[in-house]
Amino acid sequence: MSDKVRKTIIAGNWKMNKLRKEASELASALVAGTKGKENLPEIVLCPPFTCLDVVVAAAKGSPVKVGAQNVDHRDSGAFTGEIAPPMLVDCGASYVIIGHSERRQFFGETNQTVPLRVKAALNHGLTPIVCVGELLDERENELTDPVVKRQVGAAVTGLTEEEILKLVFAYEPVWAIGTGKVCESKEAARVVALVRSTLKASFQNKETAEQVPVLYGGSMSAKNAEELLAQDEIDGGLIGGASLKADEFLEIINHACKRPRLSATKA
Repeated sequence: MSDKVRKTIIAGNWKMNKLRKEASELASALVAGTKGKENLPEIVLCPPFTCLDVVVAAAKGSPVKVGAQNVDHRDSGAFTGEIAPPMLVDCGASYVIIGHSERRQFFGETNQTVPLRVKAALNHGLTPIVCVGELLDERENELTDPVVKRQVGAAVTGLTEEEILKLVFAYEPVWAIGTGKVCESKEAARVVALVRSTLKASFQNKETAEQVPVLYGGSMSAKNAEELLAQDEIDGGLIGGASLKADEFLEIINHACKRPRLSATKA
């Protein structure tokens, strides 16, 4: 039986927001607001590419990590507008979001491109936060489970057990992202558990899948974070709008600080 403990992770996806000065100020406020706190979760800030360096500078010497919002699967070449994994590492990033629903919806990200990007990120020492989740019509037609299982299965295509253990997943019901609608906490926990159970097919020792952190995203805020984070299966949040305000994001972090660190075998 494994005695490893899953990480609690609170990640802020700033999307296409913040100029460099604003980004530096927000990151500095968050670093100051977490100083001296006990039982901190892993905190990851994901600003736009243009702000990566100033956020890395603001987070230097603190436990706060920095991630990017997207990455190409190629290391270099004639691919105008794309960002390669070595470029993110060079900027000081250690995480990267892959397969976010907005990338899938507006920029052609698919179940075929996600695994390429995941593998490339891992090859360069970046931790992928892999997003999965269903559209509103898919939920209404009771297709949530098959959609999520397909997305999870695609993301780990060709990966070894050791590589899968380096991933973080985020369940983000598309209909709840930026809408103010939140998946009911018990249902969110059920689908998060589905993500983890789907991963079990990739491991010889099925218990190993219990070590993979799975977050919830989709209008998590200071008002609902406590209830969502109280669910044993949910290991943190991928936060959108609420991560753009220092006081609200810090309140979510405070709720995460109270969350017991769950043994992978007890979840």
